[in-house]
Amino acid sequence: MYRYDSWDQALVQSRVAQYRDQLRRFLAGELGEDEFRPLRLQNGLYVQRHAPMLRVAIPYGLLEARQLRALADIARRYDRGYGHFTTRQNLQFNWIRLEDTADILERLAEVGLHAIQTSGNCIRNLTTDPFAGAAPDERVDPRPWCELIRQWSSFHPEFAFLPRKFKIAVHGAEEDRVLVRAHDIGLELLPGEDPLLPRVRVFVGGGLGRTPILGKLLYDEVPAEELFTVLEAILHVYNRHGRRDNLYKARIKILVQAIGVDAFRAEVDAYRAELAAQGEALRPTREEIERVAVHFDDLRRVRARQTEPPAVAPLGADEWPAFTRWRQRNVHLQRQPGYALVVLTTKRATSAPGDVSATEMEAIADWAERYGDGEIRVTHEQNLALAWVREETLPGLWREARALGFGHPSFRLAHDLISCPGGDYCALANARSIPVAQALLAEFAEAELEDIGPLSINVSGCMNACGHHHVGHIGVLGVDKNGEEWFQVTIGGRQGNDTRLGKVIGPAFRAEDMPRVARTLVETYRARRAPGETFLDTLDRLGPAPFKEAVYAGTPAARHPALQEAADVEA
Repeated sequence: MYRYDSWDQALVQSRVAQYRDQLRRFLAGELGEDEFRPLRLQNGLYVQRHAPMLRVAIPYGLLEARQLRALADIARRYDRGYGHFTTRQNLQFNWIRLEDTADILERLAEVGLHAIQTSGNCIRNLTTDPFAGAAPDERVDPRPWCELIRQWSSFHPEFAFLPRKFKIAVHGAEEDRVLVRAHDIGLELLPGEDPLLPRVRVFVGGGLGRTPILGKLLYDEVPAEELFTVLEAILHVYNRHGRRDNLYKARIKILVQAIGVDAFRAEVDAYRAELAAQGEALRPTREEIERVAVHFDDLRRVRARQTEPPAVAPLGADEWPAFTRWRQRNVHLQRQPGYALVVLTTKRATSAPGDVSATEMEAIADWAERYGDGEIRVTHEQNLALAWVREETLPGLWREARALGFGHPSFRLAHDLISCPGGDYCALANARSIPVAQALLAEFAEAELEDIGPLSINVSGCMNACGHHHVGHIGVLGVDKNGEEWFQVTIGGRQGNDTRLGKVIGPAFRAEDMPRVARTLVETYRARRAPGETFLDTLDRLGPAPFKEAVYAGTPAARHPALQEAADVEA
């Protein structure tokens, strides 16, 4: 992965010093709240329902083991002993003290991490394929281009105060694993004649949230040499014409929808021509592309640190069935023979999806070094993954992962549930998503997951859609009804090359009804499926009517224990 040089390190250190002085002046009463707010947001600091929240950038989802250990240290020293991995491949600390934030940023900077541009109306953290560099279906490794875009967008003076936040996703595989059309800009990398210079397919105007829209194709093919001029032009047009008078209509998707993609393309082309005429077209040199790309030569790096694999005791007869299920579901063979990529799902009944304790972070950092290449990948499904794991060491990794609750064979099954922090933390939320997520996890036994088959359940506590409920096979959205928490349900959403938005099935449900609703949807599928059909296959064939009828014909079930416990705690 990319490692900071002296310029990078000086940049983040100077930003910490700048923020430390701003914090000092605020605590001394020299800066008012309105003055301090944009300053803290530029450093990823929010004021949540109960405590400040710091969002740490994990650029395109890559962490070194030493960086994960630093996050564990911060969780233990400054938070409540854990962090929360998000659908933006970031990590959030939800219980820090304002007075400690400069020290936390200093600790992050020591290991090449920061919280810059994780908030505010700017270009946010880029996301990419967590299988990058290892996936058998990869056509172009997106990571060097993610790093080049990160360097271009960091502190870009024109795009620090956009009409609204701005998100970019990049992928280079046959399968879209990044929701490329659900972003403000989505980039699909395709092989070019020069291996160093791919062709780029550009989508624009996508996004979830209050008004979910899938991005439109802006350019079917752009030479890599012109990518940054295109990005600059898209952002410039948005900055000029985006709605600043209405928070709910400020995203680029509303602008593209309002004027049409053809008119938007004409504006972008005009500005590209203007840049070219002025000699200001942005073209990274070949030397610069090579300088960045060498950081992602994984095979060279793995061979350089090659050591004897850890000794692994043979599996016992009682271990083989569980190990086999895990290997079939959570292990993916790399295109490099002899190596595997392993998904560690963070979904446990004892914690919120995406929550990982400091002790667990340290253990995963150890696994990355002993079994993998020393790096950890964060997925937008709130999981962690290790690459370059030697196949012969998989039993050892599985044993250790299972002991800490990360060895469940649940990747992309009903237990691999996505959820935002919801009303337990977020001041924007209409409802508490975590108790509902835990109740839904408890509803389905591990023994039935494979029979149910691929099923994504995504839970959001409000219309901002941090839980990506629009693209869940079953989506759950918290809404407010006269001061009470209710949950709207969508079905049919999906990720991948056939990304679609789910459709609302009808009136919202009370929280205590959600396990029954999910169970009824699943049992309707199981009763009506044809041989070999997935949940989505059956839904596409039958349409939503049978599912709606079954759900609304049911009667409210007794209050689920997980929901009852949460209600008792609140009371």
